[in-house]
Amino acid sequence: MQIRIAIIGSGSWATALAKLFLNNCASINWFIRNQADINYFTEFSNNPKYLSSVDFDIKKIKFYNSIKDCFLNSDIIVLAVPSAFLDDTFKNLTPSDFKNKQFFSAIKGIIPQHNLIVGEYLNQIYNVPFDNIGVITGPCHAEEVAMEKLSYLTIAGQNTAKAQTVSTLLNCRYIKSTVSDDIYGTEYSAVLKNVIAVAGGICHGLGYGDNFLAVLVSNAIQEIKRFVDVVHPIDRDIKASAYLGDLLVTAYSQFSRNRMFGTMLGKGYGVKQAQLEMNMVAEGYYAVKCVYEINKSYNVTMPITNAVYNIIYLNKDVKKEIETLSNLLS
Repeated sequence: MQIRIAIIGSGSWATALAKLFLNNCASINWFIRNQADINYFTEFSNNPKYLSSVDFDIKKIKFYNSIKDCFLNSDIIVLAVPSAFLDDTFKNLTPSDFKNKQFFSAIKGIIPQHNLIVGEYLNQIYNVPFDNIGVITGPCHAEEVAMEKLSYLTIAGQNTAKAQTVSTLLNCRYIKSTVSDDIYGTEYSAVLKNVIAVAGGICHGLGYGDNFLAVLVSNAIQEIKRFVDVVHPIDRDIKASAYLGDLLVTAYSQFSRNRMFGTMLGKGYGVKQAQLEMNMVAEGYYAVKCVYEINKSYNVTMPITNAVYNIIYLNKDVKKEIETLSNLLS
């Protein structure tokens, strides 16, 4: 029996994942909230807003604007909406809609309404067992998937057999994926690397150079390790691509919206002004507040996260905050 895959979301990463799954799947289900976007997609065979260069075989896609119906007709559900919008996306669903479904999060954010990573959110709010929860993480930017540049993914799940199924469906000529059992570490690392990318962008906007950014990122991977080792203490190699690799590409890449957001802050934009001009969601904006609140229970030393929080939410002077941070790095 064919596995029925569903994509939830219509952004660049959702579009890239749809492209990847269709390399190995005869068809997919795709939930897109806006019917006008579905109509455009059906007529012109591409996403009207994101990765519009990618052409799809529309005969292989069943579009839904009812998430309940999409869930009903799917076995594996891939979540690819911004974390801040997931609660609203699910507002008409009940735990019964989630029963016997497998979920893989490609969100890389924390649900701000609950201060929970996606896996915990699915488990606590919708009673999804952790055995049916997984994570799709990088290092991988949607724009390079669209261009079919060689990229690598990590598929994490406590049930590694289920993670392997998704890994196999994503592998293709230009994608290599590996399997991990570290759903907490990979998901929290994917969240934290967005915060670090905002910090890197701020420093870039202020005129700091590559030498300083290298020190920032070197300290950042240590900060991430301290946090994930306390939150979920298992044996993990923080130098693996799911952790260090994802951090590097998000901190350095021209496609990183979190770095772009930070650069605008460093150049003097206000937070709301930067968000409006980007017209895209920078997950680091939401994530840093959530991590800051979560860390009140753990008291992990996180100077980079604290600096970004102070700038975004306490309106601290950007230049002074980074100067203070620079004295804490080594």
